[in-house]
Amino acid sequence: METAKMRAGTGGKTRASAPAQAPAPAPETLPLGEILAGDCIEAMRTLPDNSIDCIFADPPYNLQLGGDLNRPDGSHVDAVTNDWDRFDSFRAYDDFTRHWLTEARRVLKPDGSLWVIGSYHNIYRVGAILQDIGFWILNDIVWRKTNPMPNFKGTRFTNAHETLIWASMGEKARYHFNYRAMKTLNDELQMRSDWVIPICAGGERLKENGRKAHPTQKPEALLYRVLLATTEQGDVVLDPFFGTGTTGAVAKRLGRQWIGCEREGFYREVALKRIEKELPLDESALKTMQSRKSAPRVAFGTVVETGLIAPGTVVFDKKRRWRAIVRADGSLDCEGQTGSIHGLGKDLQGAPSCNGWSFWHYEKDGEIVPVDAARQLYLLAAED
Repeated sequence: METAKMRAGTGGKTRASAPAQAPAPAPETLPLGEILAGDCIEAMRTLPDNSIDCIFADPPYNLQLGGDLNRPDGSHVDAVTNDWDRFDSFRAYDDFTRHWLTEARRVLKPDGSLWVIGSYHNIYRVGAILQDIGFWILNDIVWRKTNPMPNFKGTRFTNAHETLIWASMGEKARYHFNYRAMKTLNDELQMRSDWVIPICAGGERLKENGRKAHPTQKPEALLYRVLLATTEQGDVVLDPFFGTGTTGAVAKRLGRQWIGCEREGFYREVALKRIEKELPLDESALKTMQSRKSAPRVAFGTVVETGLIAPGTVVFDKKRRWRAIVRADGSLDCEGQTGSIHGLGKDLQGAPSCNGWSFWHYEKDGEIVPVDAARQLYLLAAED
């Protein structure tokens, strides 16, 4: 996976300008895979300095709702009316924000980064405070919702987006940005700062006794993009407002370590049950998300011509929906439809892109393996 230790404004690599820091604690000394109970500020104070690679924070929005919200037909809207979202004043909210951001800055590594998501109710206040205490804003990302909740009263524009702030530890600090993974994810186009992703709905929406488990559950696709963009396999991700565990579930899937803070016992129970069911991606799937610089480029035709996968081999997707024959030039033939391992996989699925190395599989010594296994054998032989 490509990791650029970037300096803002230059696109190059640089050393962090901050003074030398004490070595980060070994991962085994951290409460990995645990949800720390209680107030997030107190919970973060139990973590060592410079121990976290990335923080994703979804703090209370301080929505300032003045009573119940109803639809035109009089039915109740299940909005955020919980005590954890209520503050006596803007000053109280700002004090809370400054305290948790100060702890976040302490526990982050010098090359770590911070993500904060919010709405117009709070994101500008959060942004000003994080700048005041030394963070450097790299991007503000607009999460544009494809299915936002309408404005039932018809007195304002529909709130169809939220804002994410991505920040490094300082103007000249190093930070992780997996540019190649983001470009691949976006069909070989640079990933933009406006992300069109549906809100959490359907089977992904967690429910207990027929009601939403959490009113502001974030979609897993959003966290997938954040973590894939700015962390590496094995990195430690902290979520100070863990809720029902979206960050932990996606981190586990992507091979990242996670720590959560959550004061509400109900949310902790829901999150732990959810994450327990999550399965990490296999090693080969994670390895395909590498930069062109870090992973030598190998054409599928090279794998074929060296005999690691012979012409005439039958390859298939993991669910065995499609079968194709490997041809002598490294192309595939699926019942007369032909193309490269990537192009044919994309066309058959009707998808914008396809990583053929992980999509196609074949049988080797009685086992089903991805064609990427042959590429890895080639790379190992080339190193000898």
